[in-house]
Amino acid sequence: MTTKTEPADAPVTPVPPGRGRRVLRALVLPVGALRQAPMTVVLILTLWILGGLTGSLGHGPPPELLKYVGVGIQSLSAGYWWTPVSSMFWCSGIAAYVVNTLMLVALGPLASRRLGRLRAIALVLGGQVLGTLIGTGLVRLGIAVGETWTLGLHDQYGLGPTVGVFALAGALSFRLSALWRRRLQLLVVLVPAVMMLYIGHLQSVQRVVGAGLGLVVGALWLRGKQQPLRPRRASHAETRVLVALCVAGSAIGPLIASLYQDAFGPFNTFSDLYFSRPPTREDIDYACSVSADDCAHLRSALHFFDSPGRLMAALVPILLLVLADGLRRGLRLAWWATVVVQLLWIGLLGWLLRLLLDQASDLGGRTMVWQLVGEAWAMPVLVLALLLATRRRFGLRLPSRVVRRLAAVIGATLLASCLAYVGIGYLVRDQYEPDTTLPALLKGLPSEYLPPAYNGLVPTYPVAAGGTAQALETYCGLLFWAVTLVALLAAFRRPSVHEDAADAARARALLERYGGSTLSFIATWDGNHYWFDERGEAAVPYRVLGSVGMATVALTCGDPFGEETARERAVAGFARYCDARGWTPCFYSVTPQTERAGQALGWRSLQVAEDTVVPLPELAFTGKKWQDIRTALNKAKKEGITAEWWTWQQAPLGIRDQIRSISEEWVADKGLPEMGFTLGGLDELADPAVRMLVAVDEDRTVHGLTSWMPVYQDGAPVGWTLDFMRRRSDAADGRQPFRGVMEFLIASAALGFKEEGAQFLSLSGAPLARADRGQEPTTLQRMLDWMGKTLEPVYGFRSLLAFKAKFQPEYRPMYMLYPDPAALPGITRVIGKAYLPHLTASQGVRLMRRLSA
Repeated sequence: MTTKTEPADAPVTPVPPGRGRRVLRALVLPVGALRQAPMTVVLILTLWILGGLTGSLGHGPPPELLKYVGVGIQSLSAGYWWTPVSSMFWCSGIAAYVVNTLMLVALGPLASRRLGRLRAIALVLGGQVLGTLIGTGLVRLGIAVGETWTLGLHDQYGLGPTVGVFALAGALSFRLSALWRRRLQLLVVLVPAVMMLYIGHLQSVQRVVGAGLGLVVGALWLRGKQQPLRPRRASHAETRVLVALCVAGSAIGPLIASLYQDAFGPFNTFSDLYFSRPPTREDIDYACSVSADDCAHLRSALHFFDSPGRLMAALVPILLLVLADGLRRGLRLAWWATVVVQLLWIGLLGWLLRLLLDQASDLGGRTMVWQLVGEAWAMPVLVLALLLATRRRFGLRLPSRVVRRLAAVIGATLLASCLAYVGIGYLVRDQYEPDTTLPALLKGLPSEYLPPAYNGLVPTYPVAAGGTAQALETYCGLLFWAVTLVALLAAFRRPSVHEDAADAARARALLERYGGSTLSFIATWDGNHYWFDERGEAAVPYRVLGSVGMATVALTCGDPFGEETARERAVAGFARYCDARGWTPCFYSVTPQTERAGQALGWRSLQVAEDTVVPLPELAFTGKKWQDIRTALNKAKKEGITAEWWTWQQAPLGIRDQIRSISEEWVADKGLPEMGFTLGGLDELADPAVRMLVAVDEDRTVHGLTSWMPVYQDGAPVGWTLDFMRRRSDAADGRQPFRGVMEFLIASAALGFKEEGAQFLSLSGAPLARADRGQEPTTLQRMLDWMGKTLEPVYGFRSLLAFKAKFQPEYRPMYMLYPDPAALPGITRVIGKAYLPHLTASQGVRLMRRLSA
């Protein structure tokens, strides 16, 4: 008997939702989530109802109520034992009510699903009680030992549920994917710590304790069985995001502290250097009683703060936020600029230390001066150390034309603003007090480009009194920095390209016009250089790598591409090109056609991979040999799993975020370095020509994805090559990941490409694995077979080849071509470096342990 099966559905190509629909969905989503978290709704309603009934919404509870509901040293000393709990139901003002509500909406429903309702309630309540009690106790201990900062916390009260919410967030992070586990844990540590160090209120200390308790509880009792206690190394892209968050946190801290009139955290001593503040009336009166010149300068500064120029007060944090965006994108320029900013800040504090030490007797002694400056030094030193430790993650370079345009824009704006300030200022020199001169304007020029708090660094600058002079003082520096920051943001958003963009575009045009092998699209990836024959009809992508004590190797990937007859000549032409430069050429993962061209030159060859090609015109999933594929397709249909075509740019934010999360989980689970060279990652998905096939369920949860690179012929794709493969490994909101998702995705892609008229799809080469053709292997081939067997427990190359056999492919050998057997040791090391470019010492040790086991 034969069993009839319904024809499988081809993948669909959804239409991206419009902006209005996305906004509506974003507004409706929290409402639907809150329906599943009634206790979160109860707490939010209790906060607002009690705040309204007691008149606490505007500025917190009145003093006569505060001592009975707020938790602090005074209330606990008075015997008000209930205040650790009652403090949950009031906040310190309308902004605190809004922030607490948003935090509860964001975390409450998610915690109820991932932890369970009762456990989430216990974490919030327990974290609130223990966090407030321990935090208050630590402050009391600081007062007892004479810690200066804690003396100001004696009469303060803590309000709001954020202590318990941070405890909940810390514990919840251990039930999230690796991507969001790291991000949430960083935020859980960073936000309370920055608020404590810059604002310094009692409740910020309690929040730090609550966050720590939540992380401890999560690590000890909520961590998954397979989840290591020690966090795994993040991927390159995620490391950039985490570093950018830290830099942004160091910038936002002073900004938040500026909103508080009574902020006095230990790092807030020199906060004016981060965020300038206007002079007070008392400052002006004192200056006027001492010096007419100081009086005029402070009055001028007060006028500056009453104009749009006050935006210059936030120059340092805004600059750091812009640079953080560049760090998030992995740009080397942003890394260098951030390092320079931190070094300047450290140098400035060193200069202030020298000045303050001369006045140490008036400031409580040299020890006190060192303590104040040391606390201010801590943040830039920590940020600088983080940047230096992660410097290899920021290697992306902007196109040279973008750098030149950026330099031209900044330079022209600086020159124009300088000429305007000096030239126009000299024409209206009578509008200064006293009348200014050309040398005075030149000396005062630096003050135009510094935040107001730095004016003291300029020995003297003209004081503007008239309208035109005041406009120059206000807008010259402001417009320069506005143009500079916008230009930096625009440059950072440019896509990273090859170092030689013209050659990359020329090579891509050849590839699209004439085509190449199934791996030729890899030539478009970053890191390649290009050789062109004398007629410009063929190209060879290569990268130059070397190892200590070994020859420099020009390593290619895939066949030469271009006009068909020119491809055969390209091997000899590239060999001559390398020989002239003293390089050892090596063609890697090439087809038999290129192998024959190399053998004609007397080169050696070695099979290094097995390409698996599935012809599409006659493809039909019928017969016993296709049983596993039919099962995956039918099971997906039964469970409501569909396959959707997307490109990275068109995919909705929710889809892209889940893809990042799945990829990060895959990297974290392996605990080993990401491989490159012939294996693409998230960065390679961004190419508009690359198509993603994503498996999603009815709840829009991504269960897996594959990416496909085009294989061109006569200007159009005739086949597609599999590159990126990832599947969800963790349960999403209680639903287990779909088993068989890779079989489903590849089969769906084959059906979709067949409908489009494609001739074949390649499941790509399986490195260090090959089909048995009954031939006696050479000694070198046996060594490669042994290497593939050794690496199997770690990277699973042979298992991958066995998996691809389910699709009944045609096996096509892929070879490595090299001219000199004596160069093999160097070539081997170079190939290893190409595949594992970011291998660290710790990862190397872990890899060797896995192999030896």
